[in-house]
Amino acid sequence: MNKVLLVEDENDLRKIIANYLKQANFTVVEAADGEQALSLFADGEYDLVILDLMLPKVNGYEVCLDIRRSSKVPIVILTARDSEIDELRGFNCGADEYIAKPFSPNILIARIKSLLKRCDTFMENTVQIKDFSIDNRQRLVYYQGNRVITTPKEFELLYYLVNNRNIALSREQILDAVWGMDYYGDTRTVDTHIKCLRAKLGDFGQQIKTVRKVGYKLEV
Repeated sequence: MNKVLLVEDENDLRKIIANYLKQANFTVVEAADGEQALSLFADGEYDLVILDLMLPKVNGYEVCLDIRRSSKVPIVILTARDSEIDELRGFNCGADEYIAKPFSPNILIARIKSLLKRCDTFMENTVQIKDFSIDNRQRLVYYQGNRVITTPKEFELLYYLVNNRNIALSREQILDAVWGMDYYGDTRTVDTHIKCLRAKLGDFGQQIKTVRKVGYKLEV
């Protein structure tokens, strides 16, 4: 059952959306402001975030940016602000869908299911490769039965390599996918994190191959 963080300050609307989600077999956690949303997100694991923009305490744009710094969770923005500029700003903050109010709850559910299906198609939540496994929901890595402790960015990098295994990836591709388009550092940070992963993963780490003049490839 997929778990959704629903962030909406209008109580009546939030309850309506929550009821539709529950009827569609989603588990729902509710937040009434941006500060509460960030606290709940930090303490839990979610498959999707539904986020209003006009929130008390911390606005939706800031919440979206904060979540994107540490997670690739799908984010759906709900808002009465339907101008092209607002929509572009939402996508630039990392949103995956942008739905203007008023909207049909049934259409919202349909678009959420479509988004989750697309995400599941492109990224496997749990991957097992012989005696190596990575679990994105719990953010755990195991090799030869032992847990491998990674930093958040090391995990995201490894998860990206695993989901693109046997594909040569440029340093720029990796940097954009893992650190985001707004990251101002250079590609040497990719090299540094690859070096750390190789050291932590033992023999499996040696399967992260350097592709000359390109970047890296996980060969399995």
